[in-house]
Amino acid sequence: MEKEIEEKLEEIEQKEQVRILYAVESGSRAWGFASPDSDYDVRFVYVRPQEAYLRLEGVRDVIEWQLDEVLDINGWDLKKALIQFQRGNVTLFEWAASPIVYRTSEAWKKIYETAQHYFSVKTAVHQYLGTAKNTYMQYLQDDMVRYKKYFYAIRPLLAVRYIEENRCPAPILFEELMKQDLPERLRAAIESVQRVKMISDEKKYNPQNPEIQKFIAEELVRQQEAAEELPKDRNDDWETLNHIFLETLRG
Repeated sequence: MEKEIEEKLEEIEQKEQVRILYAVESGSRAWGFASPDSDYDVRFVYVRPQEAYLRLEGVRDVIEWQLDEVLDINGWDLKKALIQFQRGNVTLFEWAASPIVYRTSEAWKKIYETAQHYFSVKTAVHQYLGTAKNTYMQYLQDDMVRYKKYFYAIRPLLAVRYIEENRCPAPILFEELMKQDLPERLRAAIESVQRVKMISDEKKYNPQNPEIQKFIAEELVRQQEAAEELPKDRNDDWETLNHIFLETLRG
């Protein structure tokens, strides 16, 4: 599959006339709890030739290349990525820390070295909480639930706990997040559900797990209250990002 993904990236570069700076796996495979039928979520950051950024009509800042049962491939333009780094968008920090890297470059290393100074605890906490709350309300209210959805609530809540403690981006691998201090009954419940998920079809429904339901409901309330007390910590500087943008364009 890695060979096929690399061929897709080369095809994108040729047909879109872009240079891919960084490409990684995102989603359940990067998080370490893929199901047998999980697709490959390939995300990349690309840059266009300098003149493309001077066009009056502008150029679309995303490439949505493929979406089927096996591959989900899309990427962001460098300008969009840098703007989102400045806003503290946790998605990009997750891409940057993915353990499965398909393509990287010296330019990307310099970009992320700069971007790390834009991580915002407050922004990351609110984004993770939003993901967990939406998942809980939309998918975890019935007696039978898809165990895949548990992890779209548990993982961001564990990420928030890590950020609260360490004031830096949370680990991507779920097993790293699970090294935190958790009640043994909760840990056992999560591990039990994870074992079922990793051998089951992602669309399969199973009975609610009371221990996990309780944790999600209580942690959403606790974390929301704590998040409201966090101070604003966004880095408002643009000049450093402007500099790295121009430096990357010049190649």
